[in-house]
Amino acid sequence: MDIRKLKKLIEMLEESGIAEIEIHEGEESVRITRHSAVAPAPTVMVAPSVPYTAPPAMATARVPENRPEQAEQEVGHTVRSPMVGTFFRAPTPGAKPFVEVGQRVEVGEILCIIEAMKILNQIEADQAGLITRVLVENGQPVEYNQPLFTIE
Repeated sequence: MDIRKLKKLIEMLEESGIAEIEIHEGEESVRITRHSAVAPAPTVMVAPSVPYTAPPAMATARVPENRPEQAEQEVGHTVRSPMVGTFFRAPTPGAKPFVEVGQRVEVGEILCIIEAMKILNQIEADQAGLITRVLVENGQPVEYNQPLFTIE
């Protein structure tokens, strides 16, 4: 495995707060673990068919189940991250974002970039509609299946 990939994995591990990561590429594999004086947080595994939920340490607020706003939040189509990486709204720092809230998008239009192991992956709209919410801040790490945008 390329040393640059290993360095990038270590950087991603440090930025994300994850304690351990294991990658398999063909017959090669690498496991990187980070030890700290603080007890590790509980492991949260997200299966492809399960909607993303933030681990308890990252959750900002709990919404009671019978709030009318909750039904309103579930309206629209959610574009989810197909991979773990770093979320970027624009092609270069300081450039205009690919999409803004209130902008109409068509299927195949680029919404953002997710950088994973120094590879820039363009994330495209899988449904036409109006961007109603951008759910991730520019430059933040994202997890697999994490909601990125809401399209109505």
